[in-house]
Amino acid sequence: MIGIIGTGVVGSRVAETLCSFSHPQIYLYDSQQVVAQRLATRLNGRDTQLTVVARDEMKSVKVVVLACPSPHMAISRELLESGVSVVSTSDDIADCLNLLSLTQIAKQNNATIIIGAASSPGMSSLIVRQLAESFDTIDEVHVALHGTGGPACARQHHRALSGQSIGWHDDEWLRRPAGSGRELCWFPEPVGAYDCYRGELPDPLLIKRAFPELGRVTARVTATRRDRVFSRVPMLIPPQAEGGMGGLRVEVRGMKNAARLVDVVGVAERVGQVAGVVAAVTAQAVSSREITTIGAHALGESSLPNSSLLTKITNAGINLHSFVRA
Repeated sequence: MIGIIGTGVVGSRVAETLCSFSHPQIYLYDSQQVVAQRLATRLNGRDTQLTVVARDEMKSVKVVVLACPSPHMAISRELLESGVSVVSTSDDIADCLNLLSLTQIAKQNNATIIIGAASSPGMSSLIVRQLAESFDTIDEVHVALHGTGGPACARQHHRALSGQSIGWHDDEWLRRPAGSGRELCWFPEPVGAYDCYRGELPDPLLIKRAFPELGRVTARVTATRRDRVFSRVPMLIPPQAEGGMGGLRVEVRGMKNAARLVDVVGVAERVGQVAGVVAAVTAQAVSSREITTIGAHALGESSLPNSSLLTKITNAGINLHSFVRA
C-alpha cells in the first residue's frame, strides 16, 4: 500500500502513474479534502482503489510519497518513527539537508527515506548514473532546469533566484549569488535554448553525495530579465495551475580511453509529469522491496537500483534525448 500526501500537480501525476502500474491500494491526503476526493473519484477503477484518509492513517501504509510543499522535515520524522518509509519530492536545499539528518531515525525503525525524488533533483541524478557507465571516470556534472510544476514549485523557483547557489568546485563548497553566472543552455526540442543562471538548488548537494569522486558540480535554472529583477520581492502575480513544457539538461564530463569526453542528455516534458513519474517509480520500488537499503538516500547512489528505476521511468513515457556531436 502506498500513500500520497499532497494531491496537486505532482501528487496527481504520482497517483496516475501508480494507477498505470495497477497498484492495488492508494491512500490520499490533502489539506484541501475536496481536491483529494476529486482525484480519487477520477482515478478509481477496477485495478486500483484510491481512498481519501486522514493524515494519521498514513502511518498504516508501507511507504508515503510527500508531494506537498516543503518543508518535509516534520512529517518525514513522524512517519519514519512509525516505521513508514518516505519518498520526498522536496527541492529546497535546507529541507534536503534536514532530511539527510534523519538517516539514524530511519535505520532505528527499519525504514527508508529517499530524498529529492523529482525532476531536479532526482531524474538528474539517475541520468548522471547512466552516463557515468560510458566513462572510465567522471569529474564534472552540470545540471540545468527549465520550467515549473504546480504553484508550490513556481514559488520555489522564484525563491531559488533570490538566495545563494551552492556548487562543488575543486574540493570545496562555493556559494554564489543566485541569478548570476549567465550561461546559454540548449534543451531538447521543443524547449530549445535559454539563458540559465545559478539557482538555490539542491542538485549539487545530492549529486555530490551520490558521486563523491566529482570535482565540480553546478546547477542552473532558466530565467528572464523580469524573473531576476523581481525574484527578491514576493510574487506579484499568482502562479499558473501548472507550468508549460519544461526541460532538463544534464552534462557529464570525464575521461574515456585516455581522452577527454563530454556527454549531454536531456528531457523535454512538463516538470510535474517528470517529478510524478520519478516519485511513483521510486515509491513502488520501496513498496515491492526492490529498494531494501534502510536509512536516508538520494537517487543515483550506488546502493540503489538506478538502472532499473530509470528503465521504468522511460517505460512510463519520460523520453531521454542525447545530444549528438556534429
